[in-house]
Amino acid sequence: MTVVPRLVLSAPSSGHGKNALAIGLLAALAERGVDVAGFKLGPDHVDAAYLGLASGRPGRAIDPRLVGVDRLAPLVAHGAAGAGLAVVQGSMGLYDSVGGRPEQESTAAAAAALRSPVVLVVDVAAMGQSVAALVHGFRSYDEQLWLGGVILNRVASSRHEAMLREALDDVGVPVYGALRRHDLPAVLPSRRHGVAPVVDGSADAVRAVRRLGEAVAATVDLERLLGLARSAPPLPAPAWSPEEALGAFTVPADRPLVALAGGPGGSFSHPETAELLRAAGAEVVTVDPLRDEALPVGTRALVVGGALPEAYAEQLSANRRLCIAVAELARTGRPVIAEGAGLLWLARELDGLPMCGVLDAVGVSRDGLVAGYREATAQTDSVVAAQGTVLVGHKAHRAVLTPRAGQRPAWSWDGGAPEGFVWRNVHASQLTLHWAGHPATAARLVAAAATDPAAEVVPAESGEVPV
Repeated sequence: MTVVPRLVLSAPSSGHGKNALAIGLLAALAERGVDVAGFKLGPDHVDAAYLGLASGRPGRAIDPRLVGVDRLAPLVAHGAAGAGLAVVQGSMGLYDSVGGRPEQESTAAAAAALRSPVVLVVDVAAMGQSVAALVHGFRSYDEQLWLGGVILNRVASSRHEAMLREALDDVGVPVYGALRRHDLPAVLPSRRHGVAPVVDGSADAVRAVRRLGEAVAATVDLERLLGLARSAPPLPAPAWSPEEALGAFTVPADRPLVALAGGPGGSFSHPETAELLRAAGAEVVTVDPLRDEALPVGTRALVVGGALPEAYAEQLSANRRLCIAVAELARTGRPVIAEGAGLLWLARELDGLPMCGVLDAVGVSRDGLVAGYREATAQTDSVVAAQGTVLVGHKAHRAVLTPRAGQRPAWSWDGGAPEGFVWRNVHASQLTLHWAGHPATAARLVAAAATDPAAEVVPAESGEVPV
């Protein structure tokens, strides 16, 4: 068991300000010298990235659908090793679940799995004494829930605050802070930029996080919150280990160099991806698809994570030298895994802009967002999984690819046509996996990278990779 002071930050529903407050809380405590760690419940790379920027260590997305409920506590113990506080930002409302399984996938279920106190962030802009009934209802709905208290957001005045505090005191719920209507301004870069401002080390992103930290420091009782977090019992599982997750995998004597798409502030993959690759024996080096004109010298595999923003098509297209280098890497049989918008980067073009041309497919952006989980079955052996393997991934994209799949599709799932492309050692799909949920992918990729592709005889599939 691992001792980790921790809090789960949730809300009655989306829109109450828990994202800005979680970022501000981490930034405020980090400024005071507390070693903090941030986690986002769910598949959201963007929120996790800003939590990481605020904490000064990788922000991590922990998703019960993608990694399994049993891995939540080990992943928190791993990501918060040595920290004085771990903050887990919930998703949606406290008892909500996209998949309709709140008993396993809601923030409340995650808090129970983590044996963590919950702090409820409540937007009280249009609320008076009724806040007590609301909070009491959330506390009483599940007797197993440890509701440690609330933080009030968008309070109108001192009189309003006093009224709210008195009402909550009547039902025995502590108030850890009260923020006025404009204390948490919309200072974060637009979500259309995705994780790019964090990965790039943008000054605007740094200033925004600092501003949120100052707001929280001025309005929230940080010492009382730390006291609540320290009252949490030890986590009910040992810390996750990438080496142990890989099991009896033989590390190659030659450490192949794997390029991971990202920038100075991190990668477009979950942090566990790089950790698993290193544990599998790879040397991991970052390549910036927006700025670097060449792959790192000696690159023997490439991973493009699902957090690469679709909105950066012009910059990706303009970097022609790197596009050519990626196409050559794929043509020679070196392993390439592209998830999410990484698939679009490998296509022939996106919205009329030339891309890498690895796949004979065209992407077109649309207004609607395709988002959700998929239980997918691998349609062919690849560097990601053996044929027939069933994995759970997440999709979140606007662009649609034509054709949707190559002659050897990557995946199939109920209610949809086969999706994705497998060609030689290329695996490209708009489905994003969390490698902590399937660590064998790292082992397969490193083993393929350590093999000389010239020794393989793999016929090209007409129409998939243009000459």
